[in-house]
Amino acid sequence: MSVDVRLSLEPIDPMQLLGQFTRLLEEEGAVVSFSGHARRTAADGTALESLVLESHRGATLRSMETIAASATSRFAITRAMVVHRAGHIAPGEAIVFVATASAHRRAAFEAADYLMDRLKTEAVFWKREETALGSRWIEPVEADHADAARWAPPRD
Repeated sequence: MSVDVRLSLEPIDPMQLLGQFTRLLEEEGAVVSFSGHARRTAADGTALESLVLESHRGATLRSMETIAASATSRFAITRAMVVHRAGHIAPGEAIVFVATASAHRRAAFEAADYLMDRLKTEAVFWKREETALGSRWIEPVEADHADAARWAPPRD
């Protein structure tokens, strides 16, 4: 099992990260990757100047590592990579990159989906949109929480 979790204050290149990830493959037959990018408009429709993700390096990285460890124990994956930006992110720039590998596709797809749902709702970041009209703190929306709830254990 190989898990690579990084918090970056510099821009990330999803294609370069995917290349790094796939060069390490051994017997895996499936790779799933996802990259999330900053939108060009804020939630209220105004042009986004930047998305700011504030973090506490220790707490943020620990939260990301906990989520990644949970994915590796829950799904039959052999490799995972999670790289998340912090700081000022320009519209169009990558915010997050996730890749998973497994012997077969289903585990890789599910693990990547699980990672993104939990990162979106549980990773320790404080997010702010900056526009010409000012700035606004943002939180995960109801749909984000509903997505993450799919992975909760069933209740009796």
